[in-house]
Amino acid sequence: GRLRSPESLRFTVYRSRDTAHPRKRHRRILVSETERLCYVGHNFGSGVMRCNSLCRYFVGVLDKDSGQMEVYNAEMFNMQPLLSGGRCWVLAQSMPGLMWLWNERWGLGAQGALMCVSPAQVDLCIEAFGTSKQKRALSSRHMNAVGNDIVSTAVTKAAANIIDSKGVTALMQDVAQDDVQTISAFLPPCHEDADRPEHVYKFEDILSPTEYEALRVPAAALASATAEDIAKKAEERSHCSFVLEELKFLPADEKSRDHKARCLWFLDTLIKFSHLKVIKKKHTPSGTPIHSTSHKFSLLPHSVQNLVSASMKAKITAYVILLALHINNFQTDLTVLQNDMKLQESRILDIAKALRLKISKAKGGLGLENDQNHKLGTLSLPLPMQKAPAGQRKRKKIN
Repeated sequence: GRLRSPESLRFTVYRSRDTAHPRKRHRRILVSETERLCYVGHNFGSGVMRCNSLCRYFVGVLDKDSGQMEVYNAEMFNMQPLLSGGRCWVLAQSMPGLMWLWNERWGLGAQGALMCVSPAQVDLCIEAFGTSKQKRALSSRHMNAVGNDIVSTAVTKAAANIIDSKGVTALMQDVAQDDVQTISAFLPPCHEDADRPEHVYKFEDILSPTEYEALRVPAAALASATAEDIAKKAEERSHCSFVLEELKFLPADEKSRDHKARCLWFLDTLIKFSHLKVIKKKHTPSGTPIHSTSHKFSLLPHSVQNLVSASMKAKITAYVILLALHINNFQTDLTVLQNDMKLQESRILDIAKALRLKISKAKGGLGLENDQNHKLGTLSLPLPMQKAPAGQRKRKKIN
């Protein structure tokens, strides 16, 4: 639209109070108002005119008496109508984020202007001129918003009541206990009344007789490995560091050597599974010992793709620790397993504590510098009481 009397307009300039900021101190807002509309322009933000950055503008004020002109720096402002309240209605079709608007005082013959509108204004337009489908959708959205507010208020009130009645300390203990119980749900049976450490977690509960028998053929290569073979495997990194180190100390007795080789092959396979997000069919060819093993540690058994969730990774970690304990006379280096499985120390310690292991420190060892601490896990009787995971410990106050 055209202004009827532009010479009667009066303008007001607002500037930023933050004069110390190098950018904000130059911000200006120009405002003008007629009897019908308010016009606003600014020199910052997304809608600013680019011409101000490409060249400079000046205003010359001519003194008619002396004939001299004084020149002042100037800026260009793109003044836009400020459409708010009930003064703007939809005139034509809507576009993403924009609408053709008109002022109710102008009438239908007025020329439209392309302006941005707020979601609240869009809702007002839909209520006044929307179709039945649009109005039903708007009503449903408002009802959902009210319902969400009611639920949020109720949950907040219930949480406050629980905290007041039970206390923060008791709630933190409950959370810690729940975490221990979640991990315990994926552990093999624990025989707390056992008289020997090897009977606390029985070997057949970790590796079934069927699986153990299926490992005879693939583990034969490990059992017959020479020093040169082990050095080549270490160079190729075909096995984890725990397995490569234990291969150096295979027993001379043929039966014991075969038993340890089977355990090492199975442990190495579990660690490889822990690095996967999905165990695909190509990882577990049918007829191999890892075919049945993959179903044991995945969420979707007997499917084309077996998902390895966080809980399944906890289960794999527990079985790896227990196998390492059976291999190493019920004391194993948790730090080595942590590095092989790429876990955080707190995570593997939580699982070790859920297995009722005693945690101790030892310096040096496999894969780390001598001045670095290792965490050793020992399965001994009597079993220690279950404690809260390390992540739930009370934080120290920092002064």
